[in-house]
Amino acid sequence: MSALRKVLHDNGLGLVFGALFLLALGGQAISGLAQYNDDLTTHGAAAVSLGGYLLSSSFAVDVVENWQSEYLQFFLYIFATVWLVQRGSPESKHLDEAGTESDEEQRVGRFARAGSPRWARPGDWRTAVFSRSLGIVMGGIFLLCMFAQSVAGWAAHNAEQARHGEPALTWVAYLGDADFWNRTTQNWQSEMLAVGSMAVFGVYLRQRGSPESKPVGVPHGETGETG
Repeated sequence: MSALRKVLHDNGLGLVFGALFLLALGGQAISGLAQYNDDLTTHGAAAVSLGGYLLSSSFAVDVVENWQSEYLQFFLYIFATVWLVQRGSPESKHLDEAGTESDEEQRVGRFARAGSPRWARPGDWRTAVFSRSLGIVMGGIFLLCMFAQSVAGWAAHNAEQARHGEPALTWVAYLGDADFWNRTTQNWQSEMLAVGSMAVFGVYLRQRGSPESKPVGVPHGETGETG
């Protein structure tokens, strides 16, 4: 196998979803531009170019409001699955494994192995931080996206207000406005539904060969088994 084919094979999941992300983002930009310009011309304003739309607050808020809900989903799921279980689900730990587990089970400190990450070995603050690094990063990205959404949404909302001859809001006032929370909660509810559905559907349904599913012949009640 050539070096390029090996890279593609070993990183196929990330590369494919990265490409799909860019295609979807491009589709959103094109369709969003058409809708944005239609709204501008309806109110007697000049249409903007694709470049102008990509730099607009309208495009920014549409993008980051979805990003923040996705990272909130993963942040909550990462921490929830430490303590909460779902009988029969491949998305759950075994029923008797709820909690952070022992150092031996997690291979940290004196139980670290030859190939363990460097920060898994000391058993001090570095191990404590590394042990929670996935949740910390996901939570941090969520908060950054939430802040970016609030700023971009504030600018987009005030631009819409100006087109209708209405007064602008301050950023703090926008944080309590229905527009901000409507944009936010409509994404949150869909993410929570999707995650909960995945955890429960995996109890009774299968996808052969997927690590997100139990093996086809495993009983429904078996928890934490993956294909």
